Amino acid sequence: MSIKLQAPADARVFSPTQSGDFLSFENVSKVYPTPSGPFTVLQDVNLTVKEGEFICVIGHSGCGKSTLLSLVSGFQQATGGKVRLRSQPITGPGPDRMVVFQNYALLPWRSVFDNVYLAVKTVYPNKLESEKRAIVRDHLDLVGTLDAADKKPPQISGGMKQRVAIARALVIQPELLILDEPFGALDAITKEELQEQLQTIWNDHRCTVLMITHDIDEALFLCDRLVMMANGPNATIGEVINIPFERPRDRTQIMEDPVYYELRNYVLNFLYNRFAHDE
Repeated sequence: MSIKLQAPADARVFSPTQSGDFLSFENVSKVYPTPSGPFTVLQDVNLTVKEGEFICVIGHSGCGKSTLLSLVSGFQQATGGKVRLRSQPITGPGPDRMVVFQNYALLPWRSVFDNVYLAVKTVYPNKLESEKRAIVRDHLDLVGTLDAADKKPPQISGGMKQRVAIARALVIQPELLILDEPFGALDAITKEELQEQLQTIWNDHRCTVLMITHDIDEALFLCDRLVMMANGPNATIGEVINIPFERPRDRTQIMEDPVYYELRNYVLNFLYNRFAHDE
């Protein structure tokens, strides 16, 4: 039996074309050729992200979340429509956008320091060597991994690896930070610690963040707006919800707020009733 819920009054439901001009998806579609014919992953995706917003994208597996981030990263191109950053079409990867992957994507034969240094060296080739190394140390310290600078990735924990990946992304000061389920492989305690640290970093730097997650609680704690995807194929944006909690956020305080549970139930209803996966 379907459950009828309404979003809490404070959690206004936005249309996917809210005004703004930092990042925009304009009638975006993505179609892959297959032996049995074209396969449409995304269709008619419209969304505008304001500069400095923290956006989370949630939905079932196969709804095109990763494809959406791949289009923003420039790893793929839209089949139809446009993805624009500051009104310019995204045609490929660039240092204005950095991605943090779930699997860390660190070079296992290089030290923690060198993994981050490679990003600085590539983007800032003309800086003095002392400046480059200082930038790396500052960002390792920012994420709490400076003591592990000389270790290699196989010698550190998953949580530490993800901290290094975040440092590597932040070190070149991207305009847009793209997070592809960055905490999905971590245990619950480490995940909460990194969520807290990510919130602190974002509060201090306020770069724009676009993050995929399967974790409703994570999304409600971190984001300004939650983008809920309808199921694929032919997936599109179902609803975009404003998260009303003030910043900086205190997890305990939020979880004592009745609005938190109203929002959580609303998202659960969207995912598991309105857009339940067919068995």
